[in-house]
Amino acid sequence: MIATAPFARSSTLSAKALVLGERIHTAGLERQDAISTAPLSFPAGEGLVVVFRYGVVVLIGLDAAAEAAALEDILPRVQGVLVEREEERIRLALRDDQDEGVGADGVVRIGALAPDKLLVVADALAKSAALAQDERQVARVFDTMEPWARRLAETGRSLGDRRDMLRLIGSALLVQHRLAERVAVREKPDILWERPDLERLYGRLEDEYELVERAETLAHKLDLIGDTVTVLTDLIDTNRSFRLEAIVVGLILAEIALTLIQMAR
Repeated sequence: MIATAPFARSSTLSAKALVLGERIHTAGLERQDAISTAPLSFPAGEGLVVVFRYGVVVLIGLDAAAEAAALEDILPRVQGVLVEREEERIRLALRDDQDEGVGADGVVRIGALAPDKLLVVADALAKSAALAQDERQVARVFDTMEPWARRLAETGRSLGDRRDMLRLIGSALLVQHRLAERVAVREKPDILWERPDLERLYGRLEDEYELVERAETLAHKLDLIGDTVTVLTDLIDTNRSFRLEAIVVGLILAEIALTLIQMAR
């Protein structure tokens, strides 16, 4: 168990979630003083580090030096490192006389300090940060699709460059592939199997960050991206078939012309 004495020096803690990449391989990060293995969590400095396999790390109560040291150990095990990291920060209040949950000031009140409660907070915060990263990626795909959709609506013609259409399809498929392996938002943290009394705290955090609603919105947008990809591929197939038919007709007409020339001679 993590020592609570270092945290007791202050009535509040800072927590930060960072989306480092597509996946984090935790092999080699195991430690004897680990608090849990799923997700992997261990003390660092005067705080706690929680590593999620879907590419997010949560740092709780760490100073700048401890954060840098923890990230230095984790980054070599990150697959698909992101250049732009999504980041979310919160404040945790450690007062026994307050009810657990999120206050109007945005501070998360967890009552008495306990590692299990920190794991619950870390799970909700990591999911929120992962969703924010996914939302940004989906928004970029929609920004790419918008000019194509506008031209198709106004002129009835698709983009003239077939390569641009293929790039758009590739971007859409890439986002779908990445999000398909993302965090399962509807799954509750494993710690709740051992501590069902913490479900109330997790439920409040889930509602505060609108995890389920955001995941459903992303799912609808992914369906729209899938439909758009289908339309694009159909257009490419149609254009290709039209060109092949035009070539065949041209060859037939050329053959007829050559035959008529020979007959005239």
